[in-house]
Amino acid sequence: MDKGIENLISARKLLKASVEKSKALDLSLEKFGPRLDEINQRLPSLEVAIRPIRAERDALGAVGGHINRAVVPAAAVLKVFDAIHGLEKSLSDPQYDLPGYLGVLKRLEEALRFLGENCGMAIQWLADIVEYLEDHKVADEWFISGLKKALSSLRELEAGEEKGRLDGGLLDVALNRLENEFRRLLTENSVPLPMSSPSLPGEQACIAPSPLPVAVIHKLQAILGRLAANNRLENCISIYIEVRGSNVRASLQALNLDYLEISVSEFNDVASIEVYIAQWGKHLEFAVKHLFEAEYKLCNDVFERMGLDVWKSCFAKIAAQAGILAFLQFGKTVTESKKDPIKLLKLLDIFASLSKLRLDFNRLFGGAPCAEIQNLTRDLIKRVIEGACEIFWELLVQVELQRHTPPPLDCSIPRVVTFITDYCNKLLGDDYKPILTQVLVIERSWKHEKFQERILINELLNLVKAIELNLETWSKGCEDAVSSYLFLMNNHWHLYKYLKGTKLGGLLGDSWLREHEQYKEYYSTMYLRESWGKLPSLLSREGLILFSGGRATARNLVKQRLKSFNEAFDDMFKKQANWVIMDKDLREKTRQAIIQTVVPVYRSYMQNYGPLVEQDQSASKYAKHTAQSLEKTFNSLFHPKPLKHGSFKVRHPSGKFNIGTVDQQQTPPTVK
Repeated sequence: MDKGIENLISARKLLKASVEKSKALDLSLEKFGPRLDEINQRLPSLEVAIRPIRAERDALGAVGGHINRAVVPAAAVLKVFDAIHGLEKSLSDPQYDLPGYLGVLKRLEEALRFLGENCGMAIQWLADIVEYLEDHKVADEWFISGLKKALSSLRELEAGEEKGRLDGGLLDVALNRLENEFRRLLTENSVPLPMSSPSLPGEQACIAPSPLPVAVIHKLQAILGRLAANNRLENCISIYIEVRGSNVRASLQALNLDYLEISVSEFNDVASIEVYIAQWGKHLEFAVKHLFEAEYKLCNDVFERMGLDVWKSCFAKIAAQAGILAFLQFGKTVTESKKDPIKLLKLLDIFASLSKLRLDFNRLFGGAPCAEIQNLTRDLIKRVIEGACEIFWELLVQVELQRHTPPPLDCSIPRVVTFITDYCNKLLGDDYKPILTQVLVIERSWKHEKFQERILINELLNLVKAIELNLETWSKGCEDAVSSYLFLMNNHWHLYKYLKGTKLGGLLGDSWLREHEQYKEYYSTMYLRESWGKLPSLLSREGLILFSGGRATARNLVKQRLKSFNEAFDDMFKKQANWVIMDKDLREKTRQAIIQTVVPVYRSYMQNYGPLVEQDQSASKYAKHTAQSLEKTFNSLFHPKPLKHGSFKVRHPSGKFNIGTVDQQQTPPTVK
């Protein structure tokens, strides 16, 4: 810029000197003609005044008209040059006087516009004079050379890309300062939005206010107007996207969103990232309703005068760079994970979050500038619906395939039973049924089919029927009848107790529930009769009427019967020591039934006949138990083992569908 200014000042001085000399020449020529004699007499002094002039009388007579036509525009250009350099001193710091700075800048633009329109004409007239002077040898070579140098400098500045530097680069410097002020205003007033808990369920969603003061917005608008008028709008947009995009990212970083970058290979199943999916919905809602809502409004406020396409495009780039694409990619990653029943619930959670924000998405990300966001959102919704429906319609097949697996060795409730009963109630609950219904309706509409709610109900009821058939099949695979009875008692009680009063239980009906309660009573009775119920008969009193001389016989009978009792007891306890009754009430009731069946009989028997063997040296072989120890032993039965996570893994016969792993604790669901 310094070199340009020096050239400009040099050209200005030469041009000014030439104009002054031309004026003097013009005055002298006006007296030419009738006063030629007078000029001749005064020639020595005139030669001093117009020393460069060396021409014939005819040539001098014609040059006057050329000079008159060039002097006026040249003088006007010189005045504008002087005005421009006078404005340079008036350009203060825009931070402290933005209106004044913009006013001076506007005057500078007007001056440059005048130069652009008139400088060319002045240069052309001056060039004509130089050409005439050179052709007619009106001036000496030194004078002509000086004029040519001045004209050459003016032409370089006026031509092509250098035309805007007729001011020596002053406008560029002024505009750069204005861009810096635009960045400063944004940076100093862009503070990450304080993090707070997302709106509670049912609470009216709030629209975040514009995060910049009104006065700052007005300043930004004024700066934009001047920069846009000088073809610098794109620079402003880039600065705005950089600063505001960084501000939104800083706000989101406080939410700890590292999980958004997780890949499919980084987790085994959806259950392992279940907590992240719950966070995803809350974080997405917060980002859309607070951060992106605020940016949307601010873009409109700042760039409104630039046109709809400008501010919409600006917002789209901020949203994309700040993180909305990462949210959508995380959802896509979930859809690409292994298929399992838990994944269905998580896909419904994702669909619910997107559905809740549907109007916000349409408003904020509508229009051509947000095409990428729209496409990714539509693709995610399609993947969620297809994935959820595929899992839902395959559930029955997966439950039926479980039928071919062996029953649990501890006679407890298979995990698939506890899982499916709890799972169906969740799908029928207020949280999931409306969402699942909406998903199924959309899926059917894609196939040009009509959806009826009964289809959903029947599918869930079929799952329960499949569980009932599984129980029958599993019971036949038990080790013996006694274990089969305990297994069926456990499972029928589960179906009765944990479905009674639930949504699923209401669909199945009271008669269905009572039927399973009766089954439980029946198998409980059969279990007791075929196992511990056989022990009292081993303590027969037959042949133990004491009479003189028969004590030894009675003792032997008591020993034999106690031995048989102990052996049968030990065999049963050893066999049933690992059996489990999960339900606390059923466990306690079963224990008490066993105790009431065995302990009173044993106590009475030992009270009456125990003394016969207690005095014997081998008494410990026969009187191994007391009534209290028996009761304590029975109370140790059926305790659940430490909780373990299990798998509900099956594969479709085609080998293409894997239901995956379900982390389901071996405990029944809580009754609500």
